[in-house]
Amino acid sequence: MNNPTTVERTSDLELVVTRTFNGPAHIVFEAWSRPELLQRWWAPKSFGISFVSCEADVRTGGTYRFVFSHPAAEQPVAFFGRYIEVTPQSRIVWTNEEGADGPISTVTFEEKDGKTLLVLRELYPSKQALDDAIASGSSGTSGAGEQFELLDELLVALAKS
Repeated sequence: MNNPTTVERTSDLELVVTRTFNGPAHIVFEAWSRPELLQRWWAPKSFGISFVSCEADVRTGGTYRFVFSHPAAEQPVAFFGRYIEVTPQSRIVWTNEEGADGPISTVTFEEKDGKTLLVLRELYPSKQALDDAIASGSSGTSGAGEQFELLDELLVALAKS
């Protein structure tokens, strides 16, 4: 059985998404840090988007660029930024630079008894930026549950291999 995903606005500037995964932190971290694995779970299927390309150099000072296509869009859309801090199996902090009001995202991985508590924090530069992200569906409120179900499926597949 999959674990629930919780999404909570903890302040005017911060959104926190929490989920426990049935797998060790090093495997969950790997799913967040290897482009070939990110592509398998990052885009919720209900959004109708698909990866065109996925580049991620997950190390402090590294960069990422995710390019997606959607049947209703004429041009692909890119999401990009840089990794501010990467602590293997423990923490990833990155920028979201596709817009002026992009958040700083931090994901932590805490292992206990073979399971991993994942906490994703999105810190926005202003209350309005977070309000706008929630309204547009671009924040963690819109697809995190579905996204993390895909990650659950990937973790099961990785455990079998």
